[in-house]
Amino acid sequence: MSAVPASSALPASGLRGAGVGWRALALGACCAAALAVAGLAMPKWLTFLITMAAANGLVSLGIVVLMRGGVVAFGQGMVFAIGGYTAALAFHKLGLTDALGMALSGGVAAALVAVPFAPLLSRYRGIFFAMLTLALSMVTYGLFMKLDILGGSDGFNIGRPTLFGQTLSDARVGYTLYVVTVVVATALGLAARVYFDSTRGLITLAVRENELRVEYLGGSVRQAMAINFVLAAFAGGVGGALAVLALGHIDPNFSYWTTSGEFVFVAILAGWQSIAAIFLASTVLEVVRSFSSSYFPNTWQLALGLFLLFVIRFLPKGIGSLWMRGSTR
Repeated sequence: MSAVPASSALPASGLRGAGVGWRALALGACCAAALAVAGLAMPKWLTFLITMAAANGLVSLGIVVLMRGGVVAFGQGMVFAIGGYTAALAFHKLGLTDALGMALSGGVAAALVAVPFAPLLSRYRGIFFAMLTLALSMVTYGLFMKLDILGGSDGFNIGRPTLFGQTLSDARVGYTLYVVTVVVATALGLAARVYFDSTRGLITLAVRENELRVEYLGGSVRQAMAINFVLAAFAGGVGGALAVLALGHIDPNFSYWTTSGEFVFVAILAGWQSIAAIFLASTVLEVVRSFSSSYFPNTWQLALGLFLLFVIRFLPKGIGSLWMRGSTR
């Protein structure tokens, strides 16, 4: 036993975490404001690329929430599609046209769908968790393909959203959705940072290291993993809704296994240590996909795979380890 009580280290750790939280909040707000201002001078193709990167990054953020507990979800496309379909149906059937309201409705619907499965999935680890989530995603894909009311395999389009009751003009709709997506992604990213530094978030890290010890200390491993699954679903649903708003179309491919694989790719590329690295990795994926498909339409997946192999070889903990290493020191 150590001569120094374990409780003596807790206050310093808490103060340090609070300091890091306030710095992250200020830095996130400054980055969001800088991106919003920079968007005024960006070409439309670049604002659209960043919009999709931020929306998809939210889905990968959910995977990172689970990765911190030692599991990887290969079926995040399910909540991505549910969020997108919910936003589109709310627009057509309920008359909900506000962009923020549609994004929130997509996240809530995805979380509600995930709640019944959370107790079951919280019991599994490793390949079993990955395959179960993948199975759920493919079942969802099959349902969306067969339901003619949802457009079947073709999906359906969504009209132009509004913002706080204001109609968006042709010239400003792309920029407005860009700002909305950046602000929502920043807010959820900061919320995730607060969650990671909270007691529940630290319990998740402990679960990954030693589940038995967490149980001995009075924590519930299954409860922690179930909560993480629901939170990951909410982030994925919001990301799906924002992606549909930017694309103006929804189809079953949102839940296909290759779509889920791209989100896993971003999560592995970013690592689980940094929130900013997730959105950076998502942007890298969108840039590689955009330029490679234009100049090398049949080999862009090869370039993406080589890049991932390079990162795994030289940065096994992801892009985020580059600056997290220095902050830890």
